[in-house]
Amino acid sequence: MESEKVGEEETVIVGDYVEIMKTEGKSKGMKSKFSKLFWHGGSVYDAWFSCASNQVAQVLLTLPYSFSQLGMLSGILLQLFYGLLGSWTAYIISILYVEYRTRKEREKVDFRNHVIQWFEVLDGLLGKHWRNVGLAFNCTFLLFGSVIQLIACASNIYYINDNLDKRTWTYIFGACCATTVFIPSFHNYRIWSFLGLLMTTYTAWYLTIASLLHGQVEGVQHTGPTKLVLYFTGATNILYTFGGHAVTVEIMHAMWKPQKFKAIYLIATLYVMTLTLPSAAAVYWAFGDMLLNHSNAFSLLPRTTFRDMAVILMLIHQFITFGFACTPLYFVWEKAIGMHECKSLCKRAAARLPVVIPIWFLAIIFPFFGPINSTVGSLLVSFTVYIIPALAHIFTFRSATARENAVDQPPKYFGRWVGTFTINVVIVVWVLIVGFGFGGWASMVNFIDQIDTFGFFTKCYQCPPPSVAVSPPSHGLNTTAAAPLHQPSNHTRRH
Repeated sequence: MESEKVGEEETVIVGDYVEIMKTEGKSKGMKSKFSKLFWHGGSVYDAWFSCASNQVAQVLLTLPYSFSQLGMLSGILLQLFYGLLGSWTAYIISILYVEYRTRKEREKVDFRNHVIQWFEVLDGLLGKHWRNVGLAFNCTFLLFGSVIQLIACASNIYYINDNLDKRTWTYIFGACCATTVFIPSFHNYRIWSFLGLLMTTYTAWYLTIASLLHGQVEGVQHTGPTKLVLYFTGATNILYTFGGHAVTVEIMHAMWKPQKFKAIYLIATLYVMTLTLPSAAAVYWAFGDMLLNHSNAFSLLPRTTFRDMAVILMLIHQFITFGFACTPLYFVWEKAIGMHECKSLCKRAAARLPVVIPIWFLAIIFPFFGPINSTVGSLLVSFTVYIIPALAHIFTFRSATARENAVDQPPKYFGRWVGTFTINVVIVVWVLIVGFGFGGWASMVNFIDQIDTFGFFTKCYQCPPPSVAVSPPSHGLNTTAAAPLHQPSNHTRRH
């Protein structure tokens, strides 16, 4: 009877919050139909678009590179495997968020002017030590996630306009991405998430169709995997691909009914796989081992109007994804300096600007598009969105009382608590050994190799020599390109 009363109390508390938030959203929406339609989101669909759009960004262009390191079969199987692992830990994060929120709302805490973040969930459920570890990993991952988007912008625009080197383009796009300080929260990404997913959908199918029409290059070879270091580097890039749920808590908090988030990430992942699997497989089929020296798939495809459109759309999408990765950092910084509850958008935007500066600087130091994904995946993603959430769930519900009073009881098809804990332990062990251990070793070896070859602050990473002519733009998908430079090692010459 006591547990039933607790359940009723939870329903009332969470229900009241939902009604308040929905009424608040509607009253704001009535002021402007435009604002309601394009600016102020909070539905299940908004959350799905945010998850799918955020998950498949520039990594779409590096997955063929990973396939060349892994081989076709391993590339496909690891995408399926890490897609499931990512969906599970996103589900675990959502369970912990609802648990934390319900406990706080029993204490009459009002979150309407406060965005809950992952480190606060850990603090409320497990204490300050968990909070500090979660905050360190989460912020560092989101920092480098933003860096990767900025590097990708410079890498992509170079294939349309090579009059400027990639470092100069990084300066320019750093200034452009800084405008994300004016987007208040994830509520306000409604139209951007929708457009972002359309853009990546176009790009993925462009890569697939263009590669199939281009056909296999003469003498194409598919020798991967050839070295352990390359194999685990490619595997950790896929680990990174499906580790985009570091912003899960912020996306949930932007929902009118966060309890409905549970299966959203899985559905988003299934859609993302319809983009990543065909595009990566088709590009690898067409170009094979040449991808080992070309981490950006655009570099091997001939210049056409369709490719230029894909590049432009990816640039816009990377701007959106930069905002996704950076917004939680803005929140952390606002809370640190006491500006989080300030109602002036301009004051908050000005306060957020210092967050962009280190991102800009790091993108100029480490412009290694492709290898940096694997490094971030193994050292940061492995803990941030796989190991820590799984362990946090085990420790939060380790006592019989906590399990009995849990807001969400594990479903029967997961094996209740025993099955859930078993899955969490398997994930922790696998990611710790394979993702962090072998993946960390391989990605760091590859990353150091890039530094030794190109150096810090390299002006134009993996750019072709000046003597190589760039083919003029044409108007079809199937245009023959000049054979790209192909070296036997996994890097190109310093320029």
